[in-house]
Amino acid sequence: MVTAATTNQDVRRQVSDAEWERRVDLAACYRLVAMFGWDDLVFTHISARVPGPEHHFLINPYGMFFEEITASSLVKIDAEGNKVMDSPYDTNPAGFTIHSAIHAAREDALCVLHLHTRNGIAVSVQDEGLRAYSQQSLFPLASLGYHDYEGVALNEDEKPRLVADLGDANNLILRNHGLLTVGETVADAFLAMYLLESACQIQVLAQSTGQTLREVPDPIVAGIKQQADKVTRGLGGKLAWPGLLRKLDRRDPSFRD
Repeated sequence: MVTAATTNQDVRRQVSDAEWERRVDLAACYRLVAMFGWDDLVFTHISARVPGPEHHFLINPYGMFFEEITASSLVKIDAEGNKVMDSPYDTNPAGFTIHSAIHAAREDALCVLHLHTRNGIAVSVQDEGLRAYSQQSLFPLASLGYHDYEGVALNEDEKPRLVADLGDANNLILRNHGLLTVGETVADAFLAMYLLESACQIQVLAQSTGQTLREVPDPIVAGIKQQADKVTRGLGGKLAWPGLLRKLDRRDPSFRD
């Protein structure tokens, strides 16, 4: 029988310090998604590239709830979704379809975070998509793409269109499907998702009032877009992430196992 303790010891001995740090951050991201109520049972994924020259990635064990993910339980796979390191856990290769396309096309997308949040889906079905109803919306609007729904993401032919729709943006709204963010670090991908999901939640709440809604003036939105590089880079790791890790440690530090 494989226990958490023996798995932790075995994995820790086999990987570099840099990979272990990436594993801890990614496990923390899964736990935070569960903590904020953004998970969808076992049906979404967060992937992160392993430091080093190999194009290897970390992803969740298929069937494990996000609140159960640990650094050692993450599975190391190649660009095709095949395991490249012994693990007692299985993965869902189909779940890596979206992630593999983005990782391959964007060297800067070291973390890809894809969720099916209720608020995100509610905004994704609106013809006008995300609107500038809040300060929170300005940050994703500065770096946002849209991808039309093509069915369950299992078709390899969809990859080029997905990549083209994301372009060099850090946020993607998948029509009738959900939300996706990318980042140069796990922290940045998480913070991007926090802002995007917050903007969607605020929009849905505002629309539910039935009142006439006031948008942020176009010149302000345009100014934010011109400063996209400054407002969308480096925020998570330097500011929010350490505090989020401390919050997790107070609640349940087992994500580090």
